[in-house]
Amino acid sequence: MTAELVRGQNHPLSETRLEIRISAGGPVVAGATLSGADGRVPGAEWVAHPAAHRLPGLEVSRQAAAEHRLAVDLDALPEPAHRLHVLLALPEGTGGPARFGAMAAPFVAVTGRGGAELASYTLTDLDTESAVVALELYRRQGAWKVRAVGQGYAGGLTAMLLDQGLDSAAETAAAVNDAVTRGMARSVAAPPVPAAGGDAGERRTARAAGSGGPGPGDSRAAGATHDPGHADPDPAASGGAGSAAAPVPPATGPVSYRHPGRQTTAPPAPAPAAPPAEPGRPAPPVAGDATGWTMNERLYNQVWGMFEDLARSTAAYRSAVDFAESRLERELDKALSDPRTRVGPAADAAREEARAKRADLVGQARAVLDRDLAQLVAESEVVEHALPPAFARWDNPVWQGFQTSLETPMALRLGDLHLPERPDLRIPMLIRLPLERGLWIDSGRPSGREAGPVDSAELRRRAMDTAVATAARLLAVYPVGDFSLHVIDPAGAAGGALAPLLGSGALRDAPAAGARGVSETLQRLTRRVDLVQMAVRSGAADSLPPDLDTAEQLLVVNDFPHGFDDRAVTQLRYLADEGPAVGVHLMMVADREDARAYGPVLDPLWRALLRITPLPDDHLADPWVGHAWTYEPSLAPAGSGVLRQVLHQVGQARRAYGI
Repeated sequence: MTAELVRGQNHPLSETRLEIRISAGGPVVAGATLSGADGRVPGAEWVAHPAAHRLPGLEVSRQAAAEHRLAVDLDALPEPAHRLHVLLALPEGTGGPARFGAMAAPFVAVTGRGGAELASYTLTDLDTESAVVALELYRRQGAWKVRAVGQGYAGGLTAMLLDQGLDSAAETAAAVNDAVTRGMARSVAAPPVPAAGGDAGERRTARAAGSGGPGPGDSRAAGATHDPGHADPDPAASGGAGSAAAPVPPATGPVSYRHPGRQTTAPPAPAPAAPPAEPGRPAPPVAGDATGWTMNERLYNQVWGMFEDLARSTAAYRSAVDFAESRLERELDKALSDPRTRVGPAADAAREEARAKRADLVGQARAVLDRDLAQLVAESEVVEHALPPAFARWDNPVWQGFQTSLETPMALRLGDLHLPERPDLRIPMLIRLPLERGLWIDSGRPSGREAGPVDSAELRRRAMDTAVATAARLLAVYPVGDFSLHVIDPAGAAGGALAPLLGSGALRDAPAAGARGVSETLQRLTRRVDLVQMAVRSGAADSLPPDLDTAEQLLVVNDFPHGFDDRAVTQLRYLADEGPAVGVHLMMVADREDARAYGPVLDPLWRALLRITPLPDDHLADPWVGHAWTYEPSLAPAGSGVLRQVLHQVGQARRAYGI
């Protein structure tokens, strides 16, 4: 069974003769280093790269390419070698991207002698780095394991080799780059992306929207989750060692974080075929009409495509309206500046003509927008009914047949997004899992144009309801035992909202109350972060204490900062900054105004969290044109028992597993 690793995770290797397969969105140089028990590379003779591609038990590719296969025989490695690091670097002078953030995320798979995949890892979250340590194969008590590393270096190959203790890092990096430029390591272009056919295929390939920004609403783009997708390369088009050289243009547009060019399994299933369209009418929409290896991935990418289409169509309409208004002003100013046309029938005719031009231009733009919106509304209705539980609204029938999950989904629905041009067209706001940053449910006064008059007590109640619904969704979509929930409620004010979690058993421990409860909970979680960080950094992730809960953790904090002293505030900031990388996530339910006494010391905390609201609010922006999107939380319909029903099943499953 294949182990899909995340950063820091390790997996035992059942075979010693291995092949490491690498797929990337552009040409990369693949190499490897051998190091002793201290983790240091003794000398350049312990580095395999295109200019010196063979070491005992190890052979790497002699070219820079989008696809690589490295051969490893662990039994044949030198006896002093305890670790093998697989390195990827962007070649210089080939016309390709200068940083990994500008190309599709590399995918690395370790396969056995028969080609069966043993472990795989997708290197996400790379940005300015031009070199990265992808995997580590290490010997522990006579057995070999593989660990997903994903450590990137903006300083390139030299900085990476220096970090591994190689004194001649600069000379070795220069030898690699010289081999590439002299043609010893020929640059091979990434295979072309075939269109799916027809207008819909061209649109999907061009927009390829859909990570771990994830769905619409990325934290890295003014609050909009940006984890766009990328069309999968055609395996048949990839070049080997004898492929002709081809320049690779710099990568632009959205970047994929899902197995680009994966060659170790069968190619992705084609998207469902759309029914034939009537002459002169667009093809009927089809759920899953996007690229991806699974139906869920195609749906995720399709949602991203809809989000981007709506953003761009609305931007075009608003631009046309702005142009029409500015032209009207210019023509009116011109008419008023001429004494002959300032008054009288000629002046009236000039003004009427200017207004008619404006109305005609705006009418044409609105007709185009309405056409696009009608197509998106039809697509939204089809897609919504096909979404899995992690992506679906609480009123979706998929929850009625809910069963606990066996694998972690790629994303989670946090709510819906819409624009004022068509408020009934709601795009799911999806964020990638595991969470890359915490959440802040703002219980303060909303500022959006759709927010109505609500008193502070009602706002706090709704904010906690939003937190419970989000936590319930996370508990439901994660496999049993892979997600744990903790709640801090210093004053016990959230008892009513937390009743479904407590009554079902989905929340194992009672909410921490009082100063002592706050201190103990934060101390326990900061200890977990410290231990996991130290284990990962020291290469001893399999030596964690047996009583340590290694599941993903979510801490819900209600009514901050009441009940928090300075030490607790510091621990909270630490969890927000360091927790997500090791599986501890924070969900704050708070009004920022309540914490203004702390001054700017808490500003980094608020910035580290993705802000969502319990009422409609237009505070999120997309990463393309910067529209202010109105966000609405994902809540169960009033009077519906779906939330309690789902939590009841989660509680039953946890009890069955003894959790």
